Amino acid sequence: MVDDCCSKMLDVANLANRQRRVLAWVLGINVATFAGMVAASVLSGSSALLSGALDNLGDALTYALSMAVVGASAQAKARVAVFKGLLILGAALAVAGQIGWRLTDLDAPGATTMSIAAGMNLVANGICLWLLAPYRKGDVNMSSSWECSRNDVIEGGAVIVAAAAVWILDSGWPDIIVAVGLLVIFLRSAARVLRNAWQELSPATA
Repeated sequence: MVDDCCSKMLDVANLANRQRRVLAWVLGINVATFAGMVAASVLSGSSALLSGALDNLGDALTYALSMAVVGASAQAKARVAVFKGLLILGAALAVAGQIGWRLTDLDAPGATTMSIAAGMNLVANGICLWLLAPYRKGDVNMSSSWECSRNDVIEGGAVIVAAAAVWILDSGWPDIIVAVGLLVIFLRSAARVLRNAWQELSPATA
């Protein structure tokens, strides 16, 4: 009985250590891609790239928070998940503001810079998604981290499509349309993370 208990404790500790290592990797990747995406957004004038940069910044904060609560109680993880959902919502509102500004300036952004930055971002976020995939059905802490990473992959692919359309049409509208699509995805993701977190918190607050 004692051996079985010790074995379970070791399994939990090993899982927590694996989760921390994975989150450390994805945190570093997101910090690096955030810096690159901001620079590319400034150079190209792309709203879609800026939305990706803001998303990467939010994700970096999310992964840092996730590392802090690995091994914590379900309630603590749920409270952090609420903050994650609010970060995603904040990124969505920032994108909405950028879209509003871009509607006053419809010049086509730099398609080449957009393409290169989006391609590098997609590869980086694909690695993050792969690292987090084994934990996507885990607790609310890791599943919400996977949700953030999945959004990043969708966003990276969408920006590549936008860059191609900008180059073909020589118009700023594809960039704006993709940014609007990403805004919808962020809003839905924020709602899903907040709903799951609330469900975890409900038994404790009932």
